[in-house]
Amino acid sequence: MDSLAVRHRPATPPPHRPPHLRPAVPHRPQGPAGTPTLDACPEAGRARLSYRRAEEIFEENTRLLANPLASPDDIEDLDGWTLHRLGHSALTHYAEDGTSTPMLLARSRHASVRSLERYARPGVDSVARHVAERDPAARRRT
Repeated sequence: MDSLAVRHRPATPPPHRPPHLRPAVPHRPQGPAGTPTLDACPEAGRARLSYRRAEEIFEENTRLLANPLASPDDIEDLDGWTLHRLGHSALTHYAEDGTSTPMLLARSRHASVRSLERYARPGVDSVARHVAERDPAARRRT
């Protein structure tokens, strides 16, 4: 065959999907035939990542973010963030935004407020903003 020969395209091109609907990891294999419907992507038909694999990918890709002063040459020796830590951060942001305690308990799947206290720790700026927004003297001035 001539080296300049034109390759033929498939008869039906794959449907175009907007970027937000494309699979995040396009090289992943299709899910097994017995994969439950909720565990498969309805668009791509691929099985969801396991928690362990998702955590590996997340940790690997946050190593330099978690260690901003480190050299990229040392990336193999660094630890990144974990999905558990990401959950802590999410709960903290929800608490800072004024999410109710029952909703925080539901989102975190904790049974008691006491266990939730370890995770949802609003920062100093957030507490100051919360106090300022509810200050009766400030409301009278506006």
